[in-house]
Amino acid sequence: MVKAAIITPVYISVAWTLMTSYQMFTRTTVESVTIYIGTYLPAIGAWMASRLDMIIFIHSFAWIFLLSSVIPSLLLGKGRGVLVQFGVCLTLAFLAFVVQDTLEGSSGALDQILGLAPLFHNPFLAMAYLSLPYLLMMGFDIRGKRKQKKEEIVESETGDFPEYTFIVEDDFKEDEKIQEEEQTYPN
Repeated sequence: MVKAAIITPVYISVAWTLMTSYQMFTRTTVESVTIYIGTYLPAIGAWMASRLDMIIFIHSFAWIFLLSSVIPSLLLGKGRGVLVQFGVCLTLAFLAFVVQDTLEGSSGALDQILGLAPLFHNPFLAMAYLSLPYLLMMGFDIRGKRKQKKEEIVESETGDFPEYTFIVEDDFKEDEKIQEEEQTYPN
């Protein structure tokens, strides 16, 4: 219980930071990558420039999808309800807007955060930033498949052993009771 009380704010803080930063820097990173690709492959660069909003949406959606899938499952476990997951995701999205509005109202805090935007004019850093949610999704999938495979191996090695153990154990207990009764009350 104490562990959950400590880890929950950490997960929410990380999710909020990633979601908010992604909303702020996605346009800059997509534009940087588009310009870089357009330099070497003008046809693809022109195609990307004409669909810039769609590309920004896709990359923003990747973060939202990742965070709305992973964070609630970490906080609530696998047995979470859809309504509870929706509540957690809605809270994260709401907090992103509230804090962003608060930062805009404060003196220079948002300017300091947005001061990092020029870093993403470097196309390689921008590509790394845009690929991060996809790499995390692949990592989570690989980890989940390995974990599932280990569980399947353990189940196949143990087979039906626990089931038969309980049946035999129950039979022995019943036999012991009968023997005790016979010893206590001989015919």
